[in-house]
Amino acid sequence: MYRSTSINIDTPVPPPPWALLERELIRTNNEHTFEFYEKYFDDRGYLECVPRWGALDGPDDAIENLTNVPALYLLGGAEELVDICKHAQDGHIRQYTESKTTEVEFARDGMYYREFPVMFDWAHHQEGNAVVGTLGLCDPYDQYHIERLRRYAGFYMEGDELAGKKSEPNWDPEHKIIRSMFNGSRGPMLRKTTPLDWAGDPIEDGRFILAHGERHYQDMLDHYIGYEDVAGDHPLNLAATCMAFNVYTQTGEDIYRDWLLEYADAWVERTRTNNGIIPSNIGLDGTIGGECGGRWWGGAYGWAHTTITPHTGEPKSRCSCGRCIDGFGNALLLSGDSRYIEPWRTTLDAVNANMKVVDGIEMTPRMHGNDGWYEWEPGPYPTGALEIYYWSMDPADRGRVPDTPWLNYLEGKAPEFPIDVLQGDISTVREKVHQMRTDVTTPDTRLSDNPNRFRPATIDSLINLAMGGPEPVVGRPLHTRLRYFDLQEHRSGLPSDVGALVDGLTASDTKVHLVNINQLESREVIVQAGTYGEHSWTFLQVDGGEKHAIDGRSFTVVLGPGAGAHLTIGTNRYVNMPTAAFPFA
Repeated sequence: MYRSTSINIDTPVPPPPWALLERELIRTNNEHTFEFYEKYFDDRGYLECVPRWGALDGPDDAIENLTNVPALYLLGGAEELVDICKHAQDGHIRQYTESKTTEVEFARDGMYYREFPVMFDWAHHQEGNAVVGTLGLCDPYDQYHIERLRRYAGFYMEGDELAGKKSEPNWDPEHKIIRSMFNGSRGPMLRKTTPLDWAGDPIEDGRFILAHGERHYQDMLDHYIGYEDVAGDHPLNLAATCMAFNVYTQTGEDIYRDWLLEYADAWVERTRTNNGIIPSNIGLDGTIGGECGGRWWGGAYGWAHTTITPHTGEPKSRCSCGRCIDGFGNALLLSGDSRYIEPWRTTLDAVNANMKVVDGIEMTPRMHGNDGWYEWEPGPYPTGALEIYYWSMDPADRGRVPDTPWLNYLEGKAPEFPIDVLQGDISTVREKVHQMRTDVTTPDTRLSDNPNRFRPATIDSLINLAMGGPEPVVGRPLHTRLRYFDLQEHRSGLPSDVGALVDGLTASDTKVHLVNINQLESREVIVQAGTYGEHSWTFLQVDGGEKHAIDGRSFTVVLGPGAGAHLTIGTNRYVNMPTAAFPFA
């Protein structure tokens, strides 16, 4: 039986507009997610499209069509959302295991092997993991899912049965590197890639809508000129730690935590020795820039990765070093150690130290090449600044963050934000549903990426307002200050009719309004400290009254009919090992 501190809130309040909008957004997301699924997925859980390999349209884009659906369930969406996600995940794996290339060498026996992409970069792997991680939060006791996660993590750890037997291992334990930026279930790509490796097999020009502006297949090939240097480690690979993190939260097995921290520590040290800037290439011998002539800025998706967009003829910079924060955030969650915030913080400072004034405007670079820093844009370098501040809650980190309406609201400067952003998300759902209903593509003229722009699950405002977290990033664990469970229904998510509005976050406390808009029935909600119970509550204050000491990951609020209150909750952050387990399990 679940036991925790419990408080009763019986004071009726008029249903606030923000709560009514939250419940309507959850309702309309629910309804139209099922409509979307019925239109684009078949009875097997296969996406009804022409499956193909490629970074512009490929396996990752297929399952990405269900991005945010597990998180919608975690907010209080329908139970059946979990069912369609599981069905679609299983179907997706079968569909792309059966799908084979003719020209792309490494996918001729199937685009998936052992239920994972044969070889890709981690920007695309993350998109392909759109439901995998958060699905474990929805049902942390699904043993089949846990075994799948073990397999995924094992591809990047020493001792996997694949390593050294059926393929080259991804992980080098001596140098603590993932051996290529292009990696997967069949090992790392150690040669230079070709445009064909990235773009996939030829397609019939004019048959499909190409979602990224390409005019024809040749544009798809030309897009990947300049992507060939993939050998060696890259900060993007830190996203691979999401696999070990997911397993740990469901099993608590230290082998996954130990590997993750070992790999993150290696990148902490590389950044320190590179004058505080995370390098974009680590050689197969473990040296900085080792596969790029000693240039720390080298490699595909590196600091100097600027290529030409074929259909415009314009240069486009595609540095993905900022995705390293996926791994550093995972390390923070698994250790509580704030030193994992430091590598990207020092990188931001190193970039911003180059600030110059042009025509009265402060400009900072975004890229670094053989001739130094380039691609100057107004303001400080923004990538990852919000995450750094959210993790640290240090005022010094706040200064790096560009103007952010959500933070302005938390600081009392934008009282209209909740209504505006919720109404905006409802409008977004309405527009996406209209586009979905008027979509004239058919399964034989549809690529996997085509429906993505219509997927209705729109939850950014709910994550901000109800859970006190930044907007979710596909494939990344959820970083939130609060999570909710319905004690009466024994499930994750806000109980029906309950709204939550986080209006204050500091390093030591959390402020949230809770309200039950049902005028006849009570509701019981468990309030957990963090998505994974990584924080701990220390005191509870209701409507500015007396502070009551509490100690634990969660407490229970019984909301009487139509009742609501404002809670201030003392918070001790990153003190618990994260777990996906339900508090009442």
